[in-house]
Amino acid sequence: MPDFVGAVDQGTTSTRFMIFDHGGGEIARHQLEHDQILPRPGWVEHNPVEIWERTRAVITSALTQAGLTAADLAALGITNQRETTVVWNRRTGRPYGNAIVWQDTRTDRIASALERGGQGEVIRRKAGLPPATYFSAGKLQWILDNVEGVRADAENGDALFGTTDSWLIWNLTGGTGGGVHVTDVTNASRTMLMDLETLDWDDELLSFFGIPRRMLPEIRPSSHHFGTTRADGPLGGEVAITGVLGDQQAATVGQVCFRPGSAKNTYGTGNFLLLNTGPELVRSKHGLLTTVCYQFGDAKPVYALEGSIAVTGSAVQWLRDQLGIISGAAQSESLARQVADNGGIYFVPAFSGLFAPYWRSDARGAIVGLTRATTNAHLARATLESICYQTRDVVEAMQNDSGVPLDVLRVDGGVTANELCMQLQADILGVPVSRPVVAETTALGAAYAAGLATGFWRSTDELEQNWNEDRRWEPSWSDDRRAEGYAGWQKAVGRTLDWVDVG
Repeated sequence: MPDFVGAVDQGTTSTRFMIFDHGGGEIARHQLEHDQILPRPGWVEHNPVEIWERTRAVITSALTQAGLTAADLAALGITNQRETTVVWNRRTGRPYGNAIVWQDTRTDRIASALERGGQGEVIRRKAGLPPATYFSAGKLQWILDNVEGVRADAENGDALFGTTDSWLIWNLTGGTGGGVHVTDVTNASRTMLMDLETLDWDDELLSFFGIPRRMLPEIRPSSHHFGTTRADGPLGGEVAITGVLGDQQAATVGQVCFRPGSAKNTYGTGNFLLLNTGPELVRSKHGLLTTVCYQFGDAKPVYALEGSIAVTGSAVQWLRDQLGIISGAAQSESLARQVADNGGIYFVPAFSGLFAPYWRSDARGAIVGLTRATTNAHLARATLESICYQTRDVVEAMQNDSGVPLDVLRVDGGVTANELCMQLQADILGVPVSRPVVAETTALGAAYAAGLATGFWRSTDELEQNWNEDRRWEPSWSDDRRAEGYAGWQKAVGRTLDWVDVG
């Protein structure tokens, strides 16, 4: 058997390809950003063709860098930004327009109408999700209703829908020359269209959005044979695609959170905290999502509670791109270290409304507590604190739902390189924060799922032995300071509500 497994990690701001050895160690990687298209306030789009071109480029570059070919890969895994919605023509291979990104809020009236009409409770019961702009079904309805020709093509079977995993798999396996139209249970569970118990598309849910069933991909387990890459594709040879997971579920697998009660938090464009609940479907009463965590082969699915936060790492990106007060993400740490506290200001980055546990699409971002003494350094620190306070909101809800107190938080993702932010996270939560040696656990989780399907790794027990801690941060704040800071944060959140009319 070949010595390595490859993983495509198609994220919100970039696409990377990583190659791992049997010990879970990184052999090579290449990463490229893609454009963030913002046509109107609240609208966020990506160009699917650009994403496919970036995917081709990073695969080629990483293999070249490592001196490897497709023959050296035992399997290929794919992980992806989840709810982002792509519709393309199966005959031409061309998308009907830009992908609508998970952060996009143009479907707020669709979500509100479902809630008012009583369908919201059915969606919660069957799909485990609240009607919200976050998920794919409303975006797909919007495309069907607003892009000329799509509905007719969908009804005759020519228009295909998928999240970006489906788009990439279809292209990697041949595109118009026989591309496979599939997804996995984790991505399907983020659409508002899949029944969590049957693990299949649900006709009643489809009817709420007017979506033709034939445009949907086939749902398969996360660790499974999805298809084989074409020799004329970027890998230059045939490799089995045997692992597919939405990015946050992939990070959960990469953090080897295989036991009920284990949890991880991924710090990327947004923050996503998942708690493994095992084979049990736990219905949240505190604003969390019930979702599929993973399904390996013919085994029963494993479920999770998830707290999804829309804007965390992208708030740092906003400081760079929109305000211009830092030149790169790393500078946010050095700037924030210039002050001992936030100077009394709080930044609630509700650019796309508030996700868990609030689910308020009427909210918008706010910076409160400004005085003449406020500096860029205070704003940088408040931005890092906003990442940590939003995580605490979700941890509080998760503990209320599960009844299990958090004793340590496993963390991963790009923001974990910011050591001040991780110290603030420990201080604001009051529990230790632990970062693994391989911080990019999203790609690693996709590789694990792919390798399990081919026998490259024999069991999850073997994967658990690969996990090693790199750094741990212990809380340093007093209980009084922690309580005072959180009270200020909750007050600031209240200032963001009822800003936009979504009736």
